[in-house]
Amino acid sequence: MTESNNNNIGFISGINGSLINIKGIETKVRLHDLIKVNKHNIIGEVIQIYSDFVVAQCFENTNNLKLKQKILYLDNPLSMELGPGLLSNVFDGIQRPLEKIFQEDETGFIERGIELPSLSREKKWKFTPLMEVNQIVSGGNVVGKVQETQSITHYIMVPPNINGKITYIVKEGEFAIDEEIYRISNGEVEKSYDMIQKWSTTRSRPFHKRLVPNEPLITGQRVIDLLFPIAKGGTVAVPGGFGTGKTVTQQAIAKWCDADVIVFVSCGERGNEVADVLRQFAELTDPRTNRPLLERIVLIANTSNMPVSARESSIFSGITIAEYYRDMGYHVALQADSTSRWAEALREISGLLEEMPAEGGYPAYLPSRLSSFYERAGIIETIGNDGKKNNNIGSLTVLGSVSPPAGDFSEPVTSNTKRFVQTFWALDAELAYQKHYPAINWLDSYSNYPQYIKNWWKTFNLNWDEINLNWQECRNMMNVILSSENELKNMTQLVGEENLPENQQLDLFTANLMKESILIQNAFDDTDNFTTPTKLLAMIQLILLLYKEGKQLLEEGFIIKDIKDLEIIAKIQRIKNSIPNEDIDEIERIKDKLLNEINSLRRSYRVIR
Repeated sequence: MTESNNNNIGFISGINGSLINIKGIETKVRLHDLIKVNKHNIIGEVIQIYSDFVVAQCFENTNNLKLKQKILYLDNPLSMELGPGLLSNVFDGIQRPLEKIFQEDETGFIERGIELPSLSREKKWKFTPLMEVNQIVSGGNVVGKVQETQSITHYIMVPPNINGKITYIVKEGEFAIDEEIYRISNGEVEKSYDMIQKWSTTRSRPFHKRLVPNEPLITGQRVIDLLFPIAKGGTVAVPGGFGTGKTVTQQAIAKWCDADVIVFVSCGERGNEVADVLRQFAELTDPRTNRPLLERIVLIANTSNMPVSARESSIFSGITIAEYYRDMGYHVALQADSTSRWAEALREISGLLEEMPAEGGYPAYLPSRLSSFYERAGIIETIGNDGKKNNNIGSLTVLGSVSPPAGDFSEPVTSNTKRFVQTFWALDAELAYQKHYPAINWLDSYSNYPQYIKNWWKTFNLNWDEINLNWQECRNMMNVILSSENELKNMTQLVGEENLPENQQLDLFTANLMKESILIQNAFDDTDNFTTPTKLLAMIQLILLLYKEGKQLLEEGFIIKDIKDLEIIAKIQRIKNSIPNEDIDEIERIKDKLLNEINSLRRSYRVIR
């Protein structure tokens, strides 16, 4: 499309912050289509259409724009370039490659209107064909593969809604992503395809069938995997005020969760925080492959000093890329930090449009915008199930952090987000102040996934004769003990812990042991930063065995001091950072020592008596 096409030329009739009014194209544009300011090369998106003008939001600043300047209607929506080269790359909110921009201009600033292809056209990729001439294909079928990184194979798929017969396909070799790879004929038209797919950010990619989640996304964070789990294909909100550890929690999940691909979106965050994330991710090692973690991460960086309009595009750019890898049969985790900044951008744009504000000044359509984001999560059966993909089942898990002002969870973004997510990890400023990390409050948080994933956990069985609880039973007992401790909190402050009945003192002692040994986890400790499901079950069952035996001792006439003085308790507290994940036998030996000390206590008591 060129400027000579006068049918697609309009002009600026009004400027209001990042919004511009355009006349001359109102009869042909569609919502979410792109426009370009010719002189400054600024890209914008149509957000309102009236009979005599349209309103577009610009993805860059509108300084020095003037009335009557020409506008080119691009006749297509904001779309992502999908193909080899996405992994290990850093993009801005409209998929401009930031590293390439830095190589072009090392001042560190993004020149307004700069245009670069999202994916490199120079790099050659080794393409291996998996189809032959005359084979019938349809959308989602795999025609070949590229080893994008050491751990991720990139499957070149037929674009959705395309079907026909392959009339040509290249032999194995090295190609740039924009070179012809294959051709498809549907009987009337033969069309050529390369490795690139383009997909609108506002449209969900199609799938064959949505499935019920039945497998957890193991994060290695004990408080999450035990108390507030998330299923693959699930949705999570992570609200928390400043300093509550959102970033550290997200980085720990990105490093250790068992997703195949991570898409990390920094939406409106401070520039120094985004730079810190980029630096730390570049230094992290993938525990699966001992290679750089960036090899299975796509980063989208949109900082607070960038135009607010680009915040919404960054969120949906990220989820479009995530859906693409999901369609290859991978388990993908999208982390958005933070959706509050996006909501603030919606509020600012709504104010410029002079719309009637709803609660907190946010637009009335805030819930529907949040819904359109979270509803794209899920575990699905992919289209084009030809057995050549990584799997016929793919999942997209969405973790959205929320930054409520002053940690107020009743504010509109947090309260509306709770309507659309199934898991809620409430980060608590008081816990963070006490250096209790992850600072997930076990009283305010919840998960609706345990009933779906409980059967998956049944495969982990320690076969301990003394206590044989499954994951759900351990979880229920732990919740009961922690709830009991919370109910006793006020009483303890009034009369003192030592004046409570012995059985209530045991509840308090066990709850504190659970907090120290299970709920507190050091993300920077080589042993404690990740806990396998087997070690997690061993740790919690050991504490519950102590609780069970402690209750029996109290019934036999012992006092709580006898239980607290057991030497083995110090070893139980140190299991998290002293025993590696694979050394479950050592935890079993601690269990045997615990029982021996309790039996020894019983024998000495009887002798004394």
